[in-house]
Amino acid sequence: MTRRLAYLGPAGSYTEQAALNYDSSAEFLPFASESAVVAAVRSGDADEGLVAIENSLEGSVTSTVDLLIHETDVMIRHERVLEIEHCLLARKGTERRRIEVIYSHPQALAQCRAFLAESFPDAQLVASLSTSAAVEQMQRSDLVAAAIANERCATLYGAEVLGRGVQDDPNNQTRFVVLAPTDHPPTGADKTSICFDFDADAAGILYSVLGELATRNINLTKIESRPTRRSLGRYIFLVDMEGHREDSVVKQALDRVESQVSLFKVLGSYPMHVSSAV
Repeated sequence: MTRRLAYLGPAGSYTEQAALNYDSSAEFLPFASESAVVAAVRSGDADEGLVAIENSLEGSVTSTVDLLIHETDVMIRHERVLEIEHCLLARKGTERRRIEVIYSHPQALAQCRAFLAESFPDAQLVASLSTSAAVEQMQRSDLVAAAIANERCATLYGAEVLGRGVQDDPNNQTRFVVLAPTDHPPTGADKTSICFDFDADAAGILYSVLGELATRNINLTKIESRPTRRSLGRYIFLVDMEGHREDSVVKQALDRVESQVSLFKVLGSYPMHVSSAV
């Protein structure tokens, strides 16, 4: 049975490329926002959904992280990492010196900040819902416009490539997660993501929780925080760790963590991405 895979579209987005890398035989369902992707999975209109969650230059994609914390019970089932090369695209025949406005997803604009400041200091920067949506906006613009997107968009939308590799750092990778109603069974090379917060602030409470992991020799691969949305200065902590939630040692640690916190949520256990360079 063909997998129905929702992703942040339209066609040509980096998320679509990650989706193709994940399962090229799937039925691809483009949506206009991360929340719409999640809603499609929750409703059963899609079997899985793929969204960006982290970039090596700009950090977490907060819209995705906040959806996982606050607004959904879908779980992370897989992860994929994609090498990102941004291109400057424009309508055919456009002169670079005449460009007045540049469209792209906020993460892509941020990843090209120095390039844009040096090359187009007077251009208006406009945020789009995705890099491929930016190319559509560029094509419809009444101004002399450009977009930052991948090279595939040039072919899909009939645009011209005015520059390749325009990101500020060549070591640009984005991590995507595949969301589903359930997470993945243990494989022996897994990662688990959780989030938690506390009823009240006190010295050493975070240290105590992390100690449950450290004393069991569970390696953390990431830790960050997001506002609780309840009051200024209060945070929800997100932790990625090696191991599956069903592994005996990890399960013991998570039981102890849950006993010490107010909010506790397992976002999923799933196979760790392995670089093709390894």
